Amino acid sequence: MTNADEQCPGHESAQDGWPDVPGDTALTIKVPEADPLVRAGFPAHVTVLYPFVHESRLDAAAHRELTALFAGHDAFTLTFAEFARYPGVLYLDPWPHAPVTALAKDLTGRWPDAVPYRGIFEPPLAPHLTVANNEGPATQDAAYDALQTELAPLLPLSSHVRAVHLIVWDGARWHDRAVYRLGHRR
Repeated sequence: MTNADEQCPGHESAQDGWPDVPGDTALTIKVPEADPLVRAGFPAHVTVLYPFVHESRLDAAAHRELTALFAGHDAFTLTFAEFARYPGVLYLDPWPHAPVTALAKDLTGRWPDAVPYRGIFEPPLAPHLTVANNEGPATQDAAYDALQTELAPLLPLSSHVRAVHLIVWDGARWHDRAVYRLGHRR
């Protein structure tokens, strides 16, 4: 997220039907290169793990563990060359998936109660960058077809991922809380 007062994709307020509660946290990868493509009202990002643990559980020891965990993963590059869809959602498919899923796997291995998307989606959603998520069933195909046609000339784009961001829901907005640097190849 580029502005602490913006919402994240797929992380809407409880009033919009998403079960966010104050103190929820998420770990995300910011993708500023894709911001011009996003029509969903929030900065471009790929979610690593949502929800993570409640903010009240993030003490100094947890932050040290997160710092070490992320430092144990090399920085990587994600390429966005293709659109895909979930029901109601147009997204960019980041490639490769493996670095993002490896981060999520290590996080859920250490914090097993951090169930991706609260277990709502089975199997869990693959890594994605939401472009638009505001169309209903009756209009989504035509709207997303047109949006894909408009945005396709801007692809592919790449983003070098050097960090993962911890964000916290305050009941109205997501706010940046911490940045964890990834390791570097030697």
